Amino acid sequence: MATKVNKISRGNVIEYEKQPCLVIECKIVAPPNMSALCQMQLKNLKTGKVIHNRTNVGDSYEVLHKEIKDLEYSYPNGDMYAFMDLDTYETIEISEEVVGDAKDFLIEGKSYQIFFVDGSPLGVELPSSIEMKVIEAPEAVRGDTSGNVQKTVVLETGIEVRTPIFIKEGEIIKIRPEDKSYQGRA
Repeated sequence: MATKVNKISRGNVIEYEKQPCLVIECKIVAPPNMSALCQMQLKNLKTGKVIHNRTNVGDSYEVLHKEIKDLEYSYPNGDMYAFMDLDTYETIEISEEVVGDAKDFLIEGKSYQIFFVDGSPLGVELPSSIEMKVIEAPEAVRGDTSGNVQKTVVLETGIEVRTPIFIKEGEIIKIRPEDKSYQGRA
């Protein structure tokens, strides 16, 4: 059922140009001497591209049913990633295309929020920081303490992160997924 733009709010998922798009911002503006219009900022859930759209207040869009499920990551299976629904114990396989950059932060046995639209998985929502174990960390060079000295360490999923020189192998550290930056010890 089509919904007028004045009833669409932030967080809704609409069908825009036959693609599911998350509404990031939707505001009605009424410029002087002109009729009111709606400015929307949308994120295409298939491509990740942000779209700026300006439309008439009387226009309508199809609002899609969205759902967020907590699923436990189980294992990689070729170009698919297996997750288990802890309520039904059903295994759900999600393609590498849908998982995207989140694959660098998937740890077996941990729960992740999976974004579903009309029953199809469309993305993995990562928390603002993730705790990961350091599996490789070079020794700090003695006397190298001037300024903000950092070194590159390897985490349990294989990604490399810049950390302060005092981080050692086996430690658990917090990482911000957006830019793979070190946040502190866990």
